[in-house]
Amino acid sequence: MDLTVVAYVVYLVVSISLTVWVARTLSRNGRVFLADVLHGNESLADAVNHLLVVGFYLVNLGFVALYLTGDDAIADTRGIFEALSTKLGVVLLVLGVMHLGNVWVLNKIRRRGVMEREQQPPVPPQGYAAPPATGW
Repeated sequence: MDLTVVAYVVYLVVSISLTVWVARTLSRNGRVFLADVLHGNESLADAVNHLLVVGFYLVNLGFVALYLTGDDAIADTRGIFEALSTKLGVVLLVLGVMHLGNVWVLNKIRRRGVMEREQQPPVPPQGYAAPPATGW
């Protein structure tokens, strides 16, 4: 069997496994965060969480597929490890950037929700104050 094909198979198995693991971790832990951000609306939190996970899969698996091709033929075992370390390193960096991007977006959503809650008065208004009289 060609060593380049072996490297491709190992790359795909490891990359797809890492993508699935990161997506499940983000989904499981992100759901609680989203429920807090969305004021306890569990069904909306589940829907947003699912959409984020689908987008995460599409971007990362698309990148893994695009990054599959190699420039050089692999001649020996050392070449397999060098090619895999480069490819998997880039995939891990992309997964990390995607994770940080998701956290950043969720944090922005959370901050907006906190600001909206703080803008509401602590008690409802109890009366009406007339505007000050002007001497015109």
